Amino acid sequence: MAFGRDGVGLDLPDDPRLTVLEGRDAAPLAEPAAAIERSITEPIGSRPLGEIARGRRDACIVISDVTRPVPNKLILPPILKALESAGVPRAKITILIATGLHRPNEGEELVGLVGAEIATAYRCENHFAQRPESIVRVGETRSGIPVELCRRYVEADLKILTGFIEPHMWAGYSGGRKAILPGIASAHTMSFMHGFKMVADPGCGYDELKHNPFHRAGIEVAEMVGVDFICNVTLDARKRVTGVFSGHFEKAHEAGCEFLRPQAVVEVDSPFDAVITSGGGAPLDVSLYQTAKGITGAADVLRDGGEVLICSECGEGLGGREFTELTLSAKSPQEFLERLQRPGFYVVDQWGAQEIYAVMTRVRVALHSKGISADETRRCHIEPIADFPKAVRDLLGRLGASARIGVIPRGPFTIGRVRREMRDAA
Repeated sequence: MAFGRDGVGLDLPDDPRLTVLEGRDAAPLAEPAAAIERSITEPIGSRPLGEIARGRRDACIVISDVTRPVPNKLILPPILKALESAGVPRAKITILIATGLHRPNEGEELVGLVGAEIATAYRCENHFAQRPESIVRVGETRSGIPVELCRRYVEADLKILTGFIEPHMWAGYSGGRKAILPGIASAHTMSFMHGFKMVADPGCGYDELKHNPFHRAGIEVAEMVGVDFICNVTLDARKRVTGVFSGHFEKAHEAGCEFLRPQAVVEVDSPFDAVITSGGGAPLDVSLYQTAKGITGAADVLRDGGEVLICSECGEGLGGREFTELTLSAKSPQEFLERLQRPGFYVVDQWGAQEIYAVMTRVRVALHSKGISADETRRCHIEPIADFPKAVRDLLGRLGASARIGVIPRGPFTIGRVRREMRDAA
């Protein structure tokens, strides 16, 4: 099971009740650096990056923060080379870390993110969603969402997005437009994108794009502010590059999603009575805040009254201050959700607690972690697990012979879906 960097092993019996849900990764690219460089010169739906960059006075390259395993040390060098070869001065290139509402990545963490040479030779800046002086208002979407973004990106002459494509519980898939929204949006804008109404919208979900309001808002904002080029990759379970999708921000991203879909989506005939899953391993399972993704992913293939057993390292504990205080304040999952629906109520990072507690109104959740105490886990209305393999053995002993149990080793990187014809029949 994916857990931190090393994983946690389960010795599962040959039991007909157990179904392991694993996507089939594409083969890793033999020469990923060469593939990335080639994709920049032979992009999808756009001119080569070098041509686009000619005559531009400056450039802003958006990258993901440390919670995402994007291979920046592979992606950035060919992009930087293309820009400088086209005449963009190195001193006029900014690498902008799309922190969203997360903490900044600085010092040794920055070096680990982009490499020592890039960290020292280029201007690397963090996005700060709650610093008004670094934010500029662009307008608002057709649905009334205020669009406030990082000034550095908005004012750049050449705008480039990077990232990797994975299943996402609201946006359908990460990557592409998501580097802007939420990556470099203001906290005020995120109060709409991460607010109760958007998170609860039935159109938002894994593998959903066509009628997804979160995805459509991201496309609209990207068109509003401009994107000149993207470079996205797909990764296998060992974080090796399996595909590169560069070019037009929407066309290249859609090509990446289509490539990933048959690898990530696993269909089952009917909901499970229990699901054994993970938070996705490092760097994603850094906190309970991020572990919400593994919990909600399991709930999609779980019957009402079922249970989730999840292992997630949570080396940084529950998460940020706002999420921690809000999560611990809940008297019950139902009380918490009712509070979130009060007019004008919004707290930064509330989405994580909303997702977890929404699942807990219909199923039981138990967590094995290293960074959260048993007492804190209980205060989140979650059952703590000290010994994960033992908890799995106990689960198998408790459930009857007719029970159906799903096992999802990679957690949120695998999308479990009940077959459409089975859902319709039910």
